[in-house]
Amino acid sequence: MAQDKATGAKAPMTVLATEPEAGVTRRRIATLQGPFQIAGRRVRGGERLQFELPMAQLYTQAPLDMPVEVIRGRWDGPVLLISAAIHGDEINGIEIIRRLRTLTALNRLHGTLVLVPIVNLFGFLSQSRYLPDRRDLNRSFPGLVKGSVAARTANVFFESVVTRCTHIIDLHTAAINRENLPQIRATLDQPGVEEMARGFAIPVIVDSGLLDGSLRAEAGKIDIPVITYEAGEALRLDEKAIVAGVRGVVNVMRTLEMLPSRRSRAARAEPYVANTTSWFRSPADGLFRPLTRLGSQVRKGETLGVVSAPFTSDDTVLAAPFEGIVICVSKMPLVNEGDALFHLARFRTASEVEGEIASHDSEIADDPLFDIETVDDIEAESS
Repeated sequence: MAQDKATGAKAPMTVLATEPEAGVTRRRIATLQGPFQIAGRRVRGGERLQFELPMAQLYTQAPLDMPVEVIRGRWDGPVLLISAAIHGDEINGIEIIRRLRTLTALNRLHGTLVLVPIVNLFGFLSQSRYLPDRRDLNRSFPGLVKGSVAARTANVFFESVVTRCTHIIDLHTAAINRENLPQIRATLDQPGVEEMARGFAIPVIVDSGLLDGSLRAEAGKIDIPVITYEAGEALRLDEKAIVAGVRGVVNVMRTLEMLPSRRSRAARAEPYVANTTSWFRSPADGLFRPLTRLGSQVRKGETLGVVSAPFTSDDTVLAAPFEGIVICVSKMPLVNEGDALFHLARFRTASEVEGEIASHDSEIADDPLFDIETVDDIEAESS
């Protein structure tokens, strides 16, 4: 290893990395990575390490240890955290991470991938959004060393894992009995966030504010860009949402130059940013029947659905309050007045967004990942 003549320090080792692209040889200078430290462990370049991070215990003294996997590439690059199940009943993200970690493209990884498939182990085991203290973990960051189970879990995860990363993709679904259209939620005026949000390459981006105690808010305070992928519903595996999630994470990794770019320049979804969103709530009690689907455009006054009184012939027609795209719909047919039924997003060109959503859905259905048997084929086209 060469030495810097001025300081006598050893200079970083560089090598020529050769990779095929479209029948030709591409050569670039790549810097080898040194060891990466996380939660008291060291992971060298080219290594993978799985471990369990000790968390709080239940009153039975059963541990709630958090599974972590670190995939350290041979070459320098960002440290990207992919986290899921901060709400324990939101399980699509667990499957996204399970498939992501098997991709052969990770053999060409630049940087480091930190995978935490189940942040809220108690919620996952009990099929619940919450922790045993009934706290929402995504309102508990950065947490406390001494406090409730949620506060201590948030503290260990934040201090031991989050602060070691440079970028974060947090995977979520809608809450119980609701279904989300695949979408990115992000605060686009924060440094580095818009690049990741657009890089995910799905049609809908919601430029949303930050909630106190959320992972996005607290990580943003220490200049770590975070995007949240929302898709599907709690306690359900949605294949299209999973495929879109895996493809989106890979797209972000390419955007951050953690993975090689595509050999074929296939069309990517055109992202559209929602100006505002609003919940439409039930004006009556009864049986709810939605008459519009996720991703569809609705115009002001158009029928969204009907709420019917169960013992009379009375129907309450639900009219859209403004033009927009349906990004979430309730799956619960029994509703009370005031229940949230539809989440509508405003766009400057809603018809274009609807067309892009339909096109993206079609591409996902044709994706090799949609056939679980060919999951590894996602990277066959990569250089």
